[in-house]
Amino acid sequence: MQDFRVETFLTVCRTMNYTRAAEELNITQPAVSQHIAHLERAYGTPLFVYRNKKLQLTDAGALLRDALATMAHDERLLRERVRSAVTGARVELAVGMTLTAGEYLVAPPLADYLRRHPELNATVRSGGTGELLALLDAGKIDCAFVEGFFDKSAYAWDLFRTERLVCVCAADHEFATQPVRVEDLFGERLIMRETGSGTRAVLEHALAAQNLTVDGFAHTSVVESLDVIKIFVEHDLGISFLYEAAVARELAAGTLRVIDLEGLAIEHDIAFIRLKNSIFECDFQALFNELPTG
Repeated sequence: MQDFRVETFLTVCRTMNYTRAAEELNITQPAVSQHIAHLERAYGTPLFVYRNKKLQLTDAGALLRDALATMAHDERLLRERVRSAVTGARVELAVGMTLTAGEYLVAPPLADYLRRHPELNATVRSGGTGELLALLDAGKIDCAFVEGFFDKSAYAWDLFRTERLVCVCAADHEFATQPVRVEDLFGERLIMRETGSGTRAVLEHALAAQNLTVDGFAHTSVVESLDVIKIFVEHDLGISFLYEAAVARELAAGTLRVIDLEGLAIEHDIAFIRLKNSIFECDFQALFNELPTG
């Protein structure tokens, strides 16, 4: 059974602020300090340090966080499995998905999987990669499909599939001069996802590799909805960089077209991630193995 001081420790790890942790837990800040001090005495080492007036985990603290986060998550799952065995209730499964991965790649095979497993009661959370990682660390979701960058050494993960990011414009869009390189598009309006989006992070990373940034475009518009971005591009408001799978229908219908650019082949992995060393790893592997990746 999870010690209440472990919950305090994990909350401080997530907020990196004693005061906010106290507010979330509805306890006093001195109580938070006492809980952390107790764990530091128990493990014989500092778990947090202040550097440049900012609270940071020590190496030992990071090691303990990873282990305790998995243990706390596994305890919750174990309680649900025991309850299911006793009462016959369905087993809860919380899955996170970034928007592109969820709507265009994962949803159909996941729906088939859930239909084959009526014993599962699924909850699906959408968000940016960073948001989903925070939910995973906090034990709010059990696994996630993400398209953004993450610390691969901090999680158990498998490659779901690799997708191509393409530049698209309206089918009837006319360029003054046919673009060949990314720089040739800088006079266009770039319609892009918000900061924190995996799609935007992949684009910015690819541009940075050529010493370019999104600031090079004459005009930019930030749109949080992928469907709205596609509508805007179809109506010739600007261009965008989107995963090919997300615009397959529009490309087939002829409302969008791909702008082929030299030296900018952007491919990125869609990953299936979960906490490391979980006692339920076999269950997560079974889920992953049942999902077609092609």
